[in-house]
Amino acid sequence: MKTEIDFCGIKMKNPVTVASGTFGYGRGHSQFIDLSKIGAIITKGTSMKPKLGNKPPRICETTGGLLNAIGLENPGLDYFVNNDLQFLKRQNVPIIVNCFGGAEGTVKAYVEICEALNKLPIDGVEINLSCPNVSKGCLAFGTTYEGVKEITSACRKVLTNKPLIVKLTPNVSDITLPAKGAEEAGADAISLINTITGMKIDIEKRKPVLSINTGGLSGPAIKPIAVRMVYQASHAVKIPVMGLGGIMTGEDAIEFMMAGAKCVSVGSANLVNPNASIEIISEIEEFMKSHNIEDINSIIDTVQMN
Repeated sequence: MKTEIDFCGIKMKNPVTVASGTFGYGRGHSQFIDLSKIGAIITKGTSMKPKLGNKPPRICETTGGLLNAIGLENPGLDYFVNNDLQFLKRQNVPIIVNCFGGAEGTVKAYVEICEALNKLPIDGVEINLSCPNVSKGCLAFGTTYEGVKEITSACRKVLTNKPLIVKLTPNVSDITLPAKGAEEAGADAISLINTITGMKIDIEKRKPVLSINTGGLSGPAIKPIAVRMVYQASHAVKIPVMGLGGIMTGEDAIEFMMAGAKCVSVGSANLVNPNASIEIISEIEEFMKSHNIEDINSIIDTVQMN
C-alpha cells in the first residue's frame, strides 16, 4: 500500500499531521510515541517575541469537545530555535511551523516572523489568520477575502524558500471567499478549520467560565461543520487543502479526505490520548486493506454528492 502524499511540496509518509497548539513542539509526546511515524508535525503557534496568554480559567470541557482561550501563549522564535528546532530535526519528520503576528497582529509583524522562518531549516510555514480569542490581528485578517489576500500576499513576498499554508477561520458566512483570497495571493495550500467561537456559562455564578468570556470550540462537536467547509473550500480553489476539526479516528480522517482534503491534522484528540495520531494512521491503513485501496491518494475528493 502507498500511504505517502505530497502536500504542496512537503513529502509526508502518511497524510496525518498534528494540529498546532495541541502538540506543543513535540517533546512531551515523544515520551509516548515515535514522532517519526507521523506524516508531519505542526508546531505550537510561534511569534517573534514571547507572548503571555490569557489568565485562567482558559480551558473547559463541553459536550463533545472543549473550549480554549489560551491566547497563543508561546516562548518566542529565539527560544524555539535554540531549544526545540534541533530536537525536531532529529526526529526524521517534516516540520511545519505555525506562526502569527504577535500581540500586535499587524501585517508588519506577520512579515517579520515569516522573513525569519524563511531562513530556518524547516519544511513549511502555516500562518494563523484564524484564532478567535485574540482581540486584534488574527480574527480581523481572517474573516474577509480582502484581509486574507492582504496578509497572505505580504507573507508570500518574504517567504520565498518554504511552502506557505494559510490556516482559515470557520467564523465566516462563506468559507470559499477567504480560501480564494489565500489562493490568489500565492498561498501553496490552506488548512481548515480552526476553532469555532463559543461560550460556556457557570449557572451558579451566572458568569462565563472562561476568563475572557468566549473561546474556541474544538473536538468532535465541530467535525460535521469542518467536513462541510473542507468540501466547499476544496472545490473553490485548486491548491491543496489540509482538513481538521474533531478528528478522533481513522474513519474521521478518511471522511475528510473523501470530502477533498489532501491530508488531515489531529488536534484535540492529542489532549485525550497522546497516541491518537499513531492510532489514526493505523486505522487508515486498516481501512485501505479492508477496501483493497492501494494508494491513499485515490480516495481524495471521491464523495458522491446526492
